Amino acid sequence: MSRKVELLAPAGNPEGFYGAIHAGADAVYLAGNRFGARAYADNFTTEELVACIRYAHIWGRRVYLTVNTLVKESEFDELMPYLTPFYEAGLDGVIVQDIGVFCFIKEHFPGMELHVSTQMTLTGQYGAAFLKKMGAVRIVPARELSLNELVEIKEQTGLEIETFIHGAMCYCYSGQCLFSSILGGRSGNRGRCAQPCRLPYKVNNNNHSGKECYPLSLKDMCTIEHIPELIAAGIDSFKIEGRMKKPEYAAGVTAIYRKYIDKYYAGEDCHVSRKDLDALGKLYIRSERQDGYYYRHNSKDMVTIDSPSYSGTDETLLASVRERYLNTKPVIKLNIQAKFCVGEPASVTFSLFDNANLKAEVLGDVVSSAMKQPISQENIHKQLCKLGETVFVADSVQIEADSNAFYPLKAINELRRQAVLNLENCIIGEYGLCSGRQMPTIHVSANQDLFLRQSFESNHTDLSYNCGNMHISVSTQEQLNALCKVIVSSNTEDLLPTRVYIEADCLYNAKNTMNLHVFEQCKELLLRGCEPVIALPPILRKRDDRYLNTVWEIYKEKADLFKGFLIRSMEGLGFLEYKGYGLGDNEAVYTDAGFYIWNSQSLESLIVQSDADTKFSAKISGFCLPYELKASEQRQLLKKISAAKGITIEKVVYGRIPLMITANCVVNTTSGCDRNSANKVCYLTDRYNKQFPVMRNCIHCMNTIYNSLPLSLHQEYSKWAESVDFRVDFTIENEQETGRILQYFLSGARGQTPYAEYTTGHEKRGAE
Repeated sequence: MSRKVELLAPAGNPEGFYGAIHAGADAVYLAGNRFGARAYADNFTTEELVACIRYAHIWGRRVYLTVNTLVKESEFDELMPYLTPFYEAGLDGVIVQDIGVFCFIKEHFPGMELHVSTQMTLTGQYGAAFLKKMGAVRIVPARELSLNELVEIKEQTGLEIETFIHGAMCYCYSGQCLFSSILGGRSGNRGRCAQPCRLPYKVNNNNHSGKECYPLSLKDMCTIEHIPELIAAGIDSFKIEGRMKKPEYAAGVTAIYRKYIDKYYAGEDCHVSRKDLDALGKLYIRSERQDGYYYRHNSKDMVTIDSPSYSGTDETLLASVRERYLNTKPVIKLNIQAKFCVGEPASVTFSLFDNANLKAEVLGDVVSSAMKQPISQENIHKQLCKLGETVFVADSVQIEADSNAFYPLKAINELRRQAVLNLENCIIGEYGLCSGRQMPTIHVSANQDLFLRQSFESNHTDLSYNCGNMHISVSTQEQLNALCKVIVSSNTEDLLPTRVYIEADCLYNAKNTMNLHVFEQCKELLLRGCEPVIALPPILRKRDDRYLNTVWEIYKEKADLFKGFLIRSMEGLGFLEYKGYGLGDNEAVYTDAGFYIWNSQSLESLIVQSDADTKFSAKISGFCLPYELKASEQRQLLKKISAAKGITIEKVVYGRIPLMITANCVVNTTSGCDRNSANKVCYLTDRYNKQFPVMRNCIHCMNTIYNSLPLSLHQEYSKWAESVDFRVDFTIENEQETGRILQYFLSGARGQTPYAEYTTGHEKRGAE
């Protein structure tokens, strides 16, 4: 039989950790005091976390550290000293979102497992395979994936798959949510989400305004009744959500799932009792239960339409869980043998009561004759049995000591401490876990900036780049029409775009055949010195395989028209890598703002990589600065990568910031699926009467919720003209709006804006 599924429990503080271990968790995931995506949990001090790692290993359990936030350039130097004590203590793995952090840990902390966080928005086999080649051992895919999709990823890549089985659910694809960040400066990518998805909204669709409800608030997940199917599917790790919740929650939920996992492997009936279902419902769950996305793509039944509040917890149940798992500490029984004979080294042997082969013998100094007061067996017994701070308890003690033997009590205590340490290491080794590591010798350049520059320059010696170009992104045929009209009628003094990103959906017409009109427009753009680039969707799933391959065939047939790809996800990058695209002289890959590059390490890891053994290669030709870095942080990043020749750097100066990308659909939730409607834009209206446009993409069955106001940095033009290319993004604008906005920006963004209100986003305030 293959390895049993791992039950992975959350811990927000040491008490929660010990409770989860005692309740039967095979592994625990937690955060230190930095870089964790639950900034408001108690989390762990360095000393607490090191102690927890050792405690877990003594019981044969594993510990994974969440390093699952995006890391700013100014913070990156803190990673090495932060991670070193945990690495040396034997930390089993790290759960990572930031691709720069991922590659840094792989290089500097060899032997420690790299797990890809759900925050990296992995949705298919291509992105998973790409990250496996970069060093991933395990992935936590997007929670929106079906069981069939998870099975395919595992079969195609061989990676370990970790999935959520219980707890709170995010409405947005994890890692793609900027709602809390843009509205209040509290970034979900930094572990500080304020949960605007739990607030009330009205859904306005086709001029009809519904009543106020909670269309973005998902019910909590509970899959206890699906344990047999999930194990049979080959999932490697069952993950319980809840680092922000009480220790009693983590322990209680862990114990119940432990019970039914064990029943499965014992061949027993796995029917879940009403008592256990009720207990899960009373351990802090949001209104009703639902079983996630394993068996459906979306559903009104997944949403707490009427109220997002939690059901009440049962204080009697919490007290019972506390007494059983938090107040009671399990122990390991010992046999102790000691010998104190004059003229011979003192010896102490600790062995397990139920496995005498696991033992530790410690020799001390030579026992001397007593000048006055000999040591008694009673004193020896007392000192050796002082095991209160350990996991051990003496079951039997055998002492051989000469009547005139003398040995200092302090020295006996030291023998006991050393025997405990050695036996712990012996037990840990028996489980195949690490009791400690030494940091490898790391040769760091005296001038890291010089090292980075040399690395960039060696990869791009024959490329050069001038800033100040204008790039345009269009998502509809109407917007592309407007762009072509503006370019054709432009004045000679206008700044013409040098690159146009065209949404791949535009390559089709209504009958799913090639859109010949788009190809004619691309020819016109090329004649005007503007390069068309195909923009792949932000979310790519198994259902998009035919779509992707059709886009690829269109690209190959029309390669003279399209000068590259814009990618928004690891799946997009992985697909192009799978096709061998990105290494040719005329094969450009650009990353969007949602493909996060917050630090120079992230950029360096994606520019050029190759390995003769794996035939792995990846290359990006340019990237877009992220929305959440403020201007000063963006400049700090640009300063670090200023010598990255050939890498185009974009800054969005106009566009609706995508706040959420979702598998669930607000229209389907509130009024039923309406995929045949010509109008794909509806609106969410919040308590302050702000309207958030929602673009429904029925080709890929997803929603994109945009900010209520467009981002506009027209007043910042002069500050950035020498540093970046400007980017204008069109999302929900019609043809007339697109034309007016284009003319405004192509003429230098002077005078009155063609829109009444706008936001400058994080340009000044940034995101915490």
